[in-house]
Amino acid sequence: MAWLTPVVTALHVRNLDGMAAPAPAPRRTARVLPRNPIGSALFMLLFTAGLYIVEAVDVVMGGALDHNFGIEPLQTGGLDGVLFAPLLHADWAHLVANTLPFLVFGFLAMAGGFRQFVMVTATIWLLGGLGVWLTGGFGSGYHIGASGLIFGWLVFLLTRGFFARSGLQILLAVGLFLVWGGILFGVLPGQPGISWQSHLFGALAGLLAARLVARADRPA
Repeated sequence: MAWLTPVVTALHVRNLDGMAAPAPAPRRTARVLPRNPIGSALFMLLFTAGLYIVEAVDVVMGGALDHNFGIEPLQTGGLDGVLFAPLLHADWAHLVANTLPFLVFGFLAMAGGFRQFVMVTATIWLLGGLGVWLTGGFGSGYHIGASGLIFGWLVFLLTRGFFARSGLQILLAVGLFLVWGGILFGVLPGQPGISWQSHLFGALAGLLAARLVARADRPA
């Protein structure tokens, strides 16, 4: 009976040598909070405490860390600032202003696990810093501060749900936009003393990270 051939073939494929064929790997659940919220919160508190320790050392040294390790655009001597600039702040007021969004966005960005958080943060940190170094303006002084990370994490959180088609993550993104969306105007030039380049390239790197995470989470 010829009509049985496709059925037999399908059964043979799914039960080759008595073993069921492997099912496609399920897509990882799109989370909005870390699996270990207490551990993630403690990590971000320690990370933030590190920023305060660095600022205290910088104050004692008369601002030497800012001058020596900030990003100096198009200066080879200032390229190492790509690695260190997010840890530095102009003064205590600068650091205090960054503290709450740094804690909140960093904590929420850990929802995909610590390895994903490291990848996302490294993408924002390095690409954002390189963008500042290339476009920050020759002779414009040094660029410092964690705001590039903050903008990158925020844009990552705002866009990942759309790439992943996750209703929960989109709902979180709407809430974050209603509360924090106004800071996105910081990507525009014109504010004296503000490194809008850090904001802009941090945000673009966060968008790229969201795209990369969504692609990595897709089943093969």
